[in-house]
Amino acid sequence: MTATHTQSTPHGPEPLGSLSVSRLCLGGNVFGWTADEAESFAVLDAYVAGGGNFIDTADVYSAWVPGNKGGESETVLGNWLAARRNRDDVVIATKVGAHPDHKGLSAATIKTAVDLSLSRLRTDYIDLYYTHYDDESVEVGEFLTALDELVRAGKVREIGASNISARRLQESLDFSDREGVARYVALQPHYNLVSRDTYEGELADVAARNGLGAVPYYALASGFLSGKYRPGTTVDSARAGTAAEYLATERGRRVLEALDTVAKAHGAEPATVALAWLAAQPTVAAPIASARTAAQLPALLAVTELTLTDADLTLLTEASA
Repeated sequence: MTATHTQSTPHGPEPLGSLSVSRLCLGGNVFGWTADEAESFAVLDAYVAGGGNFIDTADVYSAWVPGNKGGESETVLGNWLAARRNRDDVVIATKVGAHPDHKGLSAATIKTAVDLSLSRLRTDYIDLYYTHYDDESVEVGEFLTALDELVRAGKVREIGASNISARRLQESLDFSDREGVARYVALQPHYNLVSRDTYEGELADVAARNGLGAVPYYALASGFLSGKYRPGTTVDSARAGTAAEYLATERGRRVLEALDTVAKAHGAEPATVALAWLAAQPTVAAPIASARTAAQLPALLAVTELTLTDADLTLLTEASA
């Protein structure tokens, strides 16, 4: 499957509805998990100092860690916002529907969960509120009406969808247009150089037709596209197992080779090149990448400065086909 390309250029802020976001979104899944509060604060400080303003989290982060309940990432982020007194300078995205105690998208669940997120984030508004996973047991009208009430109440500025089918996304957009309620402005799909099939095609077409900005998660394929995972190497990371699976495939090895070629030509890191390819794709507003340490950030932030040629984009696209 081949996407249509435009030449990549250095990127300024991108609009998502009424929001203006930087071209790299910082993933908060590591906060309170592989990065403790002090490490998380250092990453957040360095990200903002590097020109970033768009931070992504979820109420479920990081319930998968033994001893955690969910909400740890939001709590760390809230403590940082309070300590730095910079709430109005950053765009905060969080999600509803996957917390162990607040699963699904019923109106009652959304209304309860948003107040808990606001409390943990130590703020009175969320810039971008995603439905984390679609809940097909609930009519789109129920959760969109509930989300619209949050927007009207000033608790949420814009809404987005993650992990949703093209059919349900279009149904949701049609409902919003017909009923005059809050409308999705952003879509958070699983999308990167080694995982293209979920997004490219029907889902991307719905986003393009309706003017949604895509904010892809796993933009670096659990770190695989950083280039640090190579045959015969061992990486100390909680995500090493997932990254190793990509290395075991012919496609994964082809992509690494293409990344190395382009990175060498530009004097750039493979991670920067992988993010730049994603940022150049139609509909993509800002890839999400997370950093466990501040030292990992420069290669991510450099995406805003890297210009890929059409030949670079074609090489990477064909290697990942």
